[in-house]
Amino acid sequence: MHPADLIAEWPAERVAVIAITPDGHEPVGDVDGVFRLASITKVLTALAVMVAVEEGSVDLDTPLPAKLDNGRGVTLRMLLAHAGGYPFESSEGDPIDPLTRRVYSNTGIELVGAVLAAATALPAVDYITEAVIEPLGMTSTVLSGSVAHGASASAVDVSKLMTELLAPTLISSATLAEMTRIHYPELAGIVPGVGRFDPCPWGLGVEIKGAKSPHWMGRETSPRVFGHFGGAGTMAWADPDSGRTLVALTDLPFDRWGGTAVRHWSTLSDLVATGFEPQGRSE
Repeated sequence: MHPADLIAEWPAERVAVIAITPDGHEPVGDVDGVFRLASITKVLTALAVMVAVEEGSVDLDTPLPAKLDNGRGVTLRMLLAHAGGYPFESSEGDPIDPLTRRVYSNTGIELVGAVLAAATALPAVDYITEAVIEPLGMTSTVLSGSVAHGASASAVDVSKLMTELLAPTLISSATLAEMTRIHYPELAGIVPGVGRFDPCPWGLGVEIKGAKSPHWMGRETSPRVFGHFGGAGTMAWADPDSGRTLVALTDLPFDRWGGTAVRHWSTLSDLVATGFEPQGRSE
């Protein structure tokens, strides 16, 4: 079976998939077309923060200024790992104590953007563009508004981002390892739209599958596989154990899949993880 066979069953009208495996680069659909990424934006933001860490502009473990955090002692590391206790959106109530549980939070990532802007004397959107988007040649990518969910890009561009997260050119391998390891491994939490997990592994700006099951990154990928999905109906992962990456962008929001998005994405992830016959190759 080929990925094209699977996505033909998806309810989305417009789909773009790029799988990179030891057999090569396999594109399906509108891979040059631009899609709203939603929360895959967080991966761009996190990588930019790691660039700023290496530049010495920010420190992962310095508490946020009191004017941003009301003196709660939250750090960039906590915010990127969704351990700062902030609600999903700022309108959804007061934060809980940090390091209590994994609370997936756009609010926390917006705070990351505020810290990045203050430290670099650039608007966060501009810094992310200059530090990540432009150096990676992500020519179709536009980031505006929210650093948590405001990017749009093609599958080609997102594939460049995921490839960077396996073989970095913008940061050192040690810094990448810090970004993609589990932080605060004891924390339980909810992956929105997927389920509650105890523990609920997360890196810095990327979700780590760990032992979560069922899971949108599939069963056949390694426990170290990391990535993100977006409410716009988008997903991307990279598996450091196999060297494989997968990007799947659609025009159908997650909440309009009739509850099938996780199953469809998991099935595609397993196919890419275990191997498939590239298009055009005879048996």
